[in-house]
Amino acid sequence: MAEMVAQGEMPDILFWVGCAGSFDDRAKKITKAIVKILNKCDVKFAVLGTEESCTGDPAKRAGNEFVYQMQAIANIEVLNAYEIKKIVTACPHCFNIIKNEYPGLGGNYEVVHHSQYIQSLINDGKLTLQDGGVYKGRKITFHDPCYLGRGNDVYDAPRELIERLDAELVEMKRCKSKGLCCGAGGAQMFKEAEKGDKEINDERTEDVVETKAEIVATGCPFCMTMMTDGVKTANKEGAIEVLDVAELIANAADL
Repeated sequence: MAEMVAQGEMPDILFWVGCAGSFDDRAKKITKAIVKILNKCDVKFAVLGTEESCTGDPAKRAGNEFVYQMQAIANIEVLNAYEIKKIVTACPHCFNIIKNEYPGLGGNYEVVHHSQYIQSLINDGKLTLQDGGVYKGRKITFHDPCYLGRGNDVYDAPRELIERLDAELVEMKRCKSKGLCCGAGGAQMFKEAEKGDKEINDERTEDVVETKAEIVATGCPFCMTMMTDGVKTANKEGAIEVLDVAELIANAADL
């Protein structure tokens, strides 16, 4: 972003990478898939790089409002200094907090989840998928991230992307507004499990297995971690693949 502004240019979108997309090895692959799609469609985008900090979502969900506000205000100052208007992110946690809670601290932006943005690129004819692609006829189920689905009523975009693959979309018994959390949200990702008879992600994986899907698609790096662990625990690594919707589209477009 700094380099682009120095050249007197402004991006069409700011790609908010997020902590997971920057540092988690598995989530980095999602980041790369999105960048391949953006480059393929000649989208003029920028990232903040070292100027991007954690949104403060985990701190807020864990109850530390002070740390959240420090993080948020620092980010808002950077975003406003660059006069950012539109933000695309692959993390529903970043998506939710920047969209719904940053305005209260002076940060007002159009915030779009990557599934929505990729859907718009396809609808506008900027991205075409190969006919009879790699996922044609394969059974794919979609796990709704809490902050994307129940939190912001975004259910259709990721599913439409899956249907564009000529794949068979199979729904879990608990989906959309009745979807089950993967167990990572609300800062649960960073604490030890509480007492119980099983992990939430293992319970969710049972829902996936029940559909007989070959692929479980996600739209959140936290869900990606939890579903991947769940598939391992269920000894289904060879039978069920966990992929982000952006990876599915990048693979289908042969990027």
